Amino acid sequence: SSRRIKARSVSGHPAGPYRAVYSQKELVAWLHPGVDTLDKMFEYAAKRFPKRDCLGTREVLSEEDERQPNGKIFKKVILGNYDWLSYEEAYQAAKCFGSGLAALNQKPHCNIAIFCETRAEWIVTAQACFMYNFPLVTLYATLGPVAIAHGLNETEVTHIITSKDLLQSRLKAILCDVPRLQYIIVVDSKPTSWPDIPKGIMVYNMDTVKEMGSRPDNSEKPETSDIAVIMYTSGSTGIPKGVMISHGNLIAGITGMAERIPNLNETDTYIGYLPLAHVLELSAELVSISHGCRIGYSSPQTLADQSTKIKKGSKGDTSVLKPTLMAAVPEIMDRIYKNVMTKVEEMSKFQRTLFVLAYNYKMEQISKGYSTPLCDRLVFKRVRALLGGKTRVLLSGGAPLSAATQRFMNICMCCPVGQGYGLTETCGAGTISEFWDYSTGRVGAPLVCSEITLKDWEEGGYYSTDKPNPRGEILIGGPNVTMGYYKSKGKIQDDFFVDKNGQRWFCTGDIGEFHPDGCLKIIDRKKDLVKLQAGEYVSLGKVEAVLKNCPLIDNICAYANSDQSYVISFVVPNHKQLMALAEQMQIKDSWEELCNNSQMEEVVLRIITEAAITAKLERFEIPKKIRLSAEPWTPETGLVTDAFKLKRKELKTHYQEDIERMYGGK
Repeated sequence: SSRRIKARSVSGHPAGPYRAVYSQKELVAWLHPGVDTLDKMFEYAAKRFPKRDCLGTREVLSEEDERQPNGKIFKKVILGNYDWLSYEEAYQAAKCFGSGLAALNQKPHCNIAIFCETRAEWIVTAQACFMYNFPLVTLYATLGPVAIAHGLNETEVTHIITSKDLLQSRLKAILCDVPRLQYIIVVDSKPTSWPDIPKGIMVYNMDTVKEMGSRPDNSEKPETSDIAVIMYTSGSTGIPKGVMISHGNLIAGITGMAERIPNLNETDTYIGYLPLAHVLELSAELVSISHGCRIGYSSPQTLADQSTKIKKGSKGDTSVLKPTLMAAVPEIMDRIYKNVMTKVEEMSKFQRTLFVLAYNYKMEQISKGYSTPLCDRLVFKRVRALLGGKTRVLLSGGAPLSAATQRFMNICMCCPVGQGYGLTETCGAGTISEFWDYSTGRVGAPLVCSEITLKDWEEGGYYSTDKPNPRGEILIGGPNVTMGYYKSKGKIQDDFFVDKNGQRWFCTGDIGEFHPDGCLKIIDRKKDLVKLQAGEYVSLGKVEAVLKNCPLIDNICAYANSDQSYVISFVVPNHKQLMALAEQMQIKDSWEELCNNSQMEEVVLRIITEAAITAKLERFEIPKKIRLSAEPWTPETGLVTDAFKLKRKELKTHYQEDIERMYGGK
């Protein structure tokens, strides 16, 4: 099956456009004829599955502070079972809430904002807005105060839906910078009074607003072309941009995504814990709703029994919910991978040997297309139980997944990992690998809603005529391509264009190559090209992608100045590997000291250089100097985006002194 052709160029030309084999004649824009807006989709599901569970939330039984040996205080929770809203109840809740918002003066075609954690109320709010044609502005909870205020002011919202925690910790501080804001609706039922809110702003609880909306009213139904969501993306550069996503865009994206998930149906359970302000999570949850699945809510801190907020001995969300479907960003999977590997280290010698034998045997069997039921039952069942034991599909997106992690998930979780590639600008849709394609590093064939063309890029030296595979900048076209950036003029809108048939396209800035079977591989990024002093072009993205495979490296940012002759790099080393290396070298330093130890730096550089040579990097692409970072890069540090993509400008500022030192103080 991995040899089977999955997509081909409809023009016969190696540049494309490439379409999935099932949509050679035309691209697919909807699941059910006539269901062309999101409110119709929810209504369709509520009529078809009225009594089935729709949205589930775990009851909080108790919260306590646990003091760690180092004096830090951790919040721990004990959670009960899931409480469920049926499809019918969720539909009614959305209807009342939308009607209540209308009673509070929210008008159709006028933007409304949501700034809230991933939870049932988020989807109820979204569905309410879809029904009443209020375009929904979404903002990541981890955006900084300036960016949040910018998004709220640019979209001129008067109403915002939020949670008590976020109102307290994030919103309160900027209310005075958002003069148009009049109404804050808090999704939690308590507290009901907020003493220190600026004059002129009313705070309501969601329940109160729902009660206002129990009277009948005349809502204005949305059209396919109406804007459903304005999604702010943190972008690797500066100020966030609002991507305008129409009802039709989301329906098309959902249709493409659903087609790749084998036997998706109402018996499936999806676990929702990634930010709903991300297009991957929103699409996955809407896919679930369109098929009558149930969605149980979770958070990265309560996901598994081992998670940070779960009290020892009590159950994490996956153990209670036992999901069959789950989306995961590579960072979460890497965490599971590290968790399991730590457990394997702690096993007895016999158990460890058994695990390694089973792992290698299964890897061999999978590559031949065979399954290993006995190994699965005896060895991998325990690992599978980490995610509840019922997972049948893992969807990965947001950033490239390392080959090792993908292989590990396939083998130990006994469930295939589909790698997806898409952007907010294409409504999250682009490609998803087929779940039984076990080749790593590929992102699969175009979804049935989109087509992909490769555009020659001369400076980078990528052409559709390249051998053995055509290469170039990835352009995505189809009904899932969004309506552009909100209130942006000029240069930035040039990434979108309309072809002679009236179809929209987006230029991704990513470089890809198509394999003979029609699958895409991302090989580079256009924005990361630097010209060195002697005129050689270095793609920082390519250098990073190659070196990230080195077990010693958790994260890496390559950097080059055009007036210099060599590349330098900042490296977040892998804790365990570096400690082991220090032990070999008999260095007894603390973690901080190790990362500042020049001897350590030299050894790590030597290992990186060997890895680079093995991977056939050019001499001028190999970093000549590195700086080890003791601190990991997280969205909170502002050095990477929410999807863990590097923010080059911020990293450059952060390491400015090191850059000057590594380039000899020039």
